[in-house]
Amino acid sequence: MTSFGVDLPTLALAYGADLLIGDPRWFPHPVRGMGLAIQWGEGVLRKAIPLERLAGAWLVLGIVGVSVGATWWLLRVASTTSAVLGVAISIVLLLSCLSTKDLAVESLQVLKALEADDLRLARRRVARIVGRDTHQLDVQEVVRATIETIAESTLDGILSPLCYFLVGGVPLAVAYKAVNTLDSMVGHRSARYIRFGWAAATLDTWANWIPARWSGVVFPVAAGLCGYRWRMSWRCAWRDGGGGPVPNAGIPEAAMAGALGVRLGGVNWYGGHAVVMPSMGESLRPLEPQRIREAIRLMYVCSVVAWCLAMGVLLLRDMTKSMVHRHAIAMDYRLSTMDSAR
Repeated sequence: MTSFGVDLPTLALAYGADLLIGDPRWFPHPVRGMGLAIQWGEGVLRKAIPLERLAGAWLVLGIVGVSVGATWWLLRVASTTSAVLGVAISIVLLLSCLSTKDLAVESLQVLKALEADDLRLARRRVARIVGRDTHQLDVQEVVRATIETIAESTLDGILSPLCYFLVGGVPLAVAYKAVNTLDSMVGHRSARYIRFGWAAATLDTWANWIPARWSGVVFPVAAGLCGYRWRMSWRCAWRDGGGGPVPNAGIPEAAMAGALGVRLGGVNWYGGHAVVMPSMGESLRPLEPQRIREAIRLMYVCSVVAWCLAMGVLLLRDMTKSMVHRHAIAMDYRLSTMDSAR
């Protein structure tokens, strides 16, 4: 639920809170609730509906529908009770859709383990942020996995939520988070979810289509601001990022690869099965731990660039609404004056 003039402070405060506090473990994060609901719904629907694709589609419909409906109802009740309460809950919900600080914190944990020459610890820590098998990764592969996750999560945890917030406010941002959570939990191509997770994976692909192309602009701009290879970031994003099994995530990953001057992609292992990912970028520099720090810096600047663009769009929209509103008032005044004169 959005209203004129409310989205600007909501976005400003939610983004600032995301940078400062991220996702405190003690806070009842809505995504955790979505995760529990997905687990429960999967168990119920698998028993009730023998056709896996149909069961998975009902799960997607139910989780996304309940997420949007509950968000809309909560904001409506809160706004009716108090305008301040409505804005406060909007901020908390939008904050739960963003993950700038958490992404940096988790990635830095991997970097610290590598800098301490503790490969086993680095493997365990990178396993918290990637879906691939990690027990066999060497240092370069740990670095590659971390950088690819930073790039993909910049899309999933920053750019896409901001994009949907611009379109439909907090309810649509929460809806996107529900779609992304469904894809993370049931949308992967394992034997268990290849059919059941088809609807979640398909919807996530379509939901990220426009934000992924937006990332092909944001990453090169951020790369230029960081002093990285912005021309190569642009070239790699549109040359290497649009194909393969991950046509959306490939764009920010390729843009990241170009900006850092590294090559990403290759063979990933999922549940003991090899999946060949397309090569992205060029091997101008080695995949060494320092690249992770550079990727985190680029992620932060991408986040700020995207936030500034979003704030600009909201400001322009509010200014346009204000002008239209003033024009309507002036027209009503002229019409009422003319009627009085008659």
